[in-house]
Amino acid sequence: MHSGIQKTINKLEQSYLDTNSIQGCIELALRAFHPTNEIQTVLSSRTDAGVHALHSTVHVDLERPNGQPYDTTTLTVVLNRTLDKQRLPIRVLSSRIVPDSFHCRYHAIGRTYLYRFAVAKDPSSGDENLRNKAYKAFIPVEEIDRCYFLQSPSFDIDRVRVAARMFIGVHDFRTFMSVSRQKGPSRDHPMFTVRKIDEINIRLGKTLALAANATLATETYDYWDFEIKAKSFLYKQVRRIVGALIALGSGRIDERCIYQMLTIPSKNSWDHRVLLAPACGLYLCRVHYRETGN
Repeated sequence: MHSGIQKTINKLEQSYLDTNSIQGCIELALRAFHPTNEIQTVLSSRTDAGVHALHSTVHVDLERPNGQPYDTTTLTVVLNRTLDKQRLPIRVLSSRIVPDSFHCRYHAIGRTYLYRFAVAKDPSSGDENLRNKAYKAFIPVEEIDRCYFLQSPSFDIDRVRVAARMFIGVHDFRTFMSVSRQKGPSRDHPMFTVRKIDEINIRLGKTLALAANATLATETYDYWDFEIKAKSFLYKQVRRIVGALIALGSGRIDERCIYQMLTIPSKNSWDHRVLLAPACGLYLCRVHYRETGN
């Protein structure tokens, strides 16, 4: 996909279908059922271009001429067949009938994101620019745009683990919210920016490379999985949190900087030594619902 999960709406072309987005492609595939109503999908989560969605949800109203609901197995099979014919990297895992009152976004009780990054075990020494080192270093081709690779001479994962606890609980995350380019009223207010982080776990990860590449990747990098769960997140909040923790682990900032960004919520409190973690390492792993027991 060239853009994220959410379609782009062109007000000048009401019939325009954005097939560069996952939402647009699903709506196109749903046309195979020829419903009597206009197809309008609703997303549970919005992910940016470059972010991977392993599990997301969508709801849609589909009306048949005979008034009967569509068979859910047929829905799944036909959608996947249509998406496969178009060579689209989208897979429908399951379909189910829900009450008219159900809303896939507002009824979600939590979302779990995973951020994958890998730190070089023995970065090349010298005064060479870190960016040049990154281009020269080995990166398994299977993991291009699937993981964030770091050439950090003295990365301290234990320091990162301890500091990650600072984010757990209720905070005003205004500092960790990027300003959206979409037009609309400002959401720079505590009623929008206060969020509760339920869990953060940092575990040793593993490479997704194969054969000889897997051996070399394991010898070259320490892989880490950063998992975070909350009911909802602000725009680019996870990538900013990860960026701050990586800056700490790399020695560019200290714990006091993170504390100040958390306790003085403002876009002006952002420490510009922190780099936004690239979208390629971020995965939406699961959207949780009480109805399904997840």
